[in-house]
Amino acid sequence: MTTVAIGTIRYWAAAHEAAGVAEEPYDAPNLDVALTTARLRHGPMFGRVLDRCSFVVDEAPVGLRSPQQVLLSEGGTIEVLPPFAGG
Repeated sequence: MTTVAIGTIRYWAAAHEAAGVAEEPYDAPNLDVALTTARLRHGPMFGRVLDRCSFVVDEAPVGLRSPQQVLLSEGGTIEVLPPFAGG
């Protein structure tokens, strides 16, 4: 049985611009489902931005872990970070 969590996705810089919102709720068991739902909601331009982003879940960088393996927590936070100039 998969546990679904409710939390917040925060979009920064180009991700914020492409999504049209600074943050929105997630309702998903893992990062993969949350990102897939966001892609469907915001369209192909947002998806292209998301392809270049890094993610921090509950203050822990996702790094090279598979989004399917990153479980989400109730009341947690996903930070969506596009590449920043100079960083």
